[in-house]
Amino acid sequence: MPQKQKHSDLSDEELLGKYRSTGDNEWLGILLQRYTLLLLGVGLKYLKDRSAAEDAVQHIFEKTLKQLPPGTIHNFKGWLYVLLKNHCLQILRSKKIHFSDEQLHTLAEDDGRLDEIRQKEATLAEMERSLDELNAEQRCAIELFYLKKMSYQQIMEQTGYSFMQVKSHIQNGKRNLKLILNKKLGR
Repeated sequence: MPQKQKHSDLSDEELLGKYRSTGDNEWLGILLQRYTLLLLGVGLKYLKDRSAAEDAVQHIFEKTLKQLPPGTIHNFKGWLYVLLKNHCLQILRSKKIHFSDEQLHTLAEDDGRLDEIRQKEATLAEMERSLDELNAEQRCAIELFYLKKMSYQQIMEQTGYSFMQVKSHIQNGKRNLKLILNKKLGR
């Protein structure tokens, strides 16, 4: 391994510049290593599980190594933080937890929220049925974005829609789904 300039003296921007100019992953690795503990703390804050937090940090490191966005990142630490936070939130959103009536009753009994929980479950069930009432493009975009957690880019690649079409189908689909639900639920 060639002797590198002492990396602790280099700013984030300098390390990022060296990585971009040489393509040597070691520079990016040094930069990512600086924030490992910070990111692990963020992962623990959101996921409440050390193993899951470590997996999330590893995922972000791999994603950064494969897909570092072009252009200048003025605050690499902040950029990484937001990237990991969003990843953790996506993990939390994707967890589908189903409880039996007994479990719901036990969970909600203490704070008197059983009716509220049942109402939310009924709304979610109705929402799933209401998706079928959207037009095909809106339903497809909503399912890919919210249920399969695809990015706009992935939806564009899979469907052939333009960026504006994806954005429009998601926005209009959300609005129409809300109108359908409000009508069915008498709101």
